[in-house]
Amino acid sequence: MQLTIKQLYQTMYTTMGPQGWWPADSKWEIILGAILVQNTNWRNVVPALTNLKAATAFAPAKIHALNANQLEPLIHSSGFYHNKSKAIAAVFNWLATFDYDLITIKQARGDRLRHDLLQLRGIGAETADVFLVYIFDVPTFIADNYARRLFTQLGWPSNNYQQLYRQVQLPADFTPAQAQEFHGLIDEFGKSYLQTATAWKQSFLADAHLIPIEKATQ
Repeated sequence: MQLTIKQLYQTMYTTMGPQGWWPADSKWEIILGAILVQNTNWRNVVPALTNLKAATAFAPAKIHALNANQLEPLIHSSGFYHNKSKAIAAVFNWLATFDYDLITIKQARGDRLRHDLLQLRGIGAETADVFLVYIFDVPTFIADNYARRLFTQLGWPSNNYQQLYRQVQLPADFTPAQAQEFHGLIDEFGKSYLQTATAWKQSFLADAHLIPIEKATQ
């Protein structure tokens, strides 16, 4: 079964249904979750988000007002809390310069937005792309670990995040909502079918192959 990127998305969406990613009540909660989940699993993030919600109600100005001594105990469960507190501070300092107006940031920075995000302390490529997709509604491919595993199985191997990110071009008509769903579908698929070779062979994509890059981009 030969698939384009769009056909892969459509097959996954039809089979698995909407995933509703990112699970959060606000974009401020998504920002925090995306930073806190770095180098840990989501179970360790949940208590930290619970603490932050109790302390700030996820109001951006209240998050920004927390100093390190206040913030670090709240996010302790997520690990690397010293570095993560600095990353949160850096992101919310940056947001504050735009008065936390996400639409203004997107309009003002345009194609420079990803570059700007990557300049912030503690924000690497994956987190920057999560921000683009879920915070700024920019259709972007998130080449995370599950995506690299899946695309390797489908015939597009990669050695690292940047290599797969450069290889994958989302369809020109992909909407922000589809980009959000695609990431959620890939990660939920990964949890079910990319943990073992046996699980992959039992998946609905086991006989699928992505159209070679040079053909897919013609």
